[in-house]
Amino acid sequence: MGLRCLAWVLLLAAAPALAQDVSPGDRLLHEQLLVLDTHLDTPLLLERPGWVFGDYHHYEWDLSQIDLPRMEEGGMDGGFFAIYTPQGPLTPDGYRKARDAALLRAMAIQRMVATYADKMAFATTPGDAARIAAGGKRVVYQSIENSYPLGTDLSLLDTFYRLGVRLAGPVHSKNNQFADSATDKPHWHGLSKLGRAWVARMNALGMVIDGSHSSDDTFDQMLALSKVPIILSHSGPRAMFDHPRNLDDARMRKLAATGGVMQINSVYLAKGDTSEERSRISERQTKFAMLSPDEQRKLMTDKAALDATHAPKSVTFDMFMKSLLYAIQVMGVDHIGIGADWDGGGGAIGMQDVTALPRITAGLKRAGYSEADIRKIWGGNVLRVLGQAQDYAAKAKEQR
Repeated sequence: MGLRCLAWVLLLAAAPALAQDVSPGDRLLHEQLLVLDTHLDTPLLLERPGWVFGDYHHYEWDLSQIDLPRMEEGGMDGGFFAIYTPQGPLTPDGYRKARDAALLRAMAIQRMVATYADKMAFATTPGDAARIAAGGKRVVYQSIENSYPLGTDLSLLDTFYRLGVRLAGPVHSKNNQFADSATDKPHWHGLSKLGRAWVARMNALGMVIDGSHSSDDTFDQMLALSKVPIILSHSGPRAMFDHPRNLDDARMRKLAATGGVMQINSVYLAKGDTSEERSRISERQTKFAMLSPDEQRKLMTDKAALDATHAPKSVTFDMFMKSLLYAIQVMGVDHIGIGADWDGGGGAIGMQDVTALPRITAGLKRAGYSEADIRKIWGGNVLRVLGQAQDYAAKAKEQR
């Protein structure tokens, strides 16, 4: 059996209803929408040896979930490509190394767009998205996941703003100089003094504040301090799965009441396979392009054997839709979007990569939501917040 054939057998076994529930009408509607996702970790892959954004990849082979051909196949117009930096030591040397790494990742995004300039374009304002998509190109907004690389110098926010960044979160999986993380022990009990100054500078620049990964206290304080609505770029309801990265109903309602938006992710809906054997398989998959044909076939055989006894993921597409529909019920259709955490651990059985995005549109339509509602969810709501942030900054600048 050839490698491509084997990949399709594995894919169909994991997701037997991958496209059957998307009618021609659903697909047509999906193609007519402006489809944006607010958290794309794909820039991580741009530094992977042998991985090319313009090539069609397979999740079953190399764990990647987005590339240019699959964006086109899935009717994905674009989204926010994340400049992610792992949390390191809170020292001058740690800040310097993180700053350099973040700038290099920003340059990788710049190279990506320059390489495919006939098919992609940068966006910085709400109106850019529709204009770029109407021209047949994919939309590239930029975001910062973890503001740790800024060190204690908030003027670096201005630098990233000039590079095109329009969305940023203060923290990731560990506490840092700005705030407490949802997955660490309380230190600041919310925002630090520097973190409060970070909120003010974000508002002054017209950048959208991202509360994903923030502790409950950090979320509460950002919501109270920010002069404009905030978003959660890739989060979910705690009622669906009790995890500190998810948001409880009361805070979901508070976010909606202040005009904010929660972008629903496909992570933290259930436990997955975190075994050492799975980690070893995954590590081999990240090097897929560098393996010989024999090594690739051996990897796929080993993966199939492990999958048969230990499912790599327990989250299904139906669980993701249940989470999405629950969030809409709690917060309202004006305050929900999609941030599945592609290439950062997201995806589900039946929604392994972005080629499955039409299933979400079809699911929302079946649930009774109108085309206008679905347009809001797929991008309209987050663009509204971006516009509010930019309008506030412009008016504040005029008054100075």
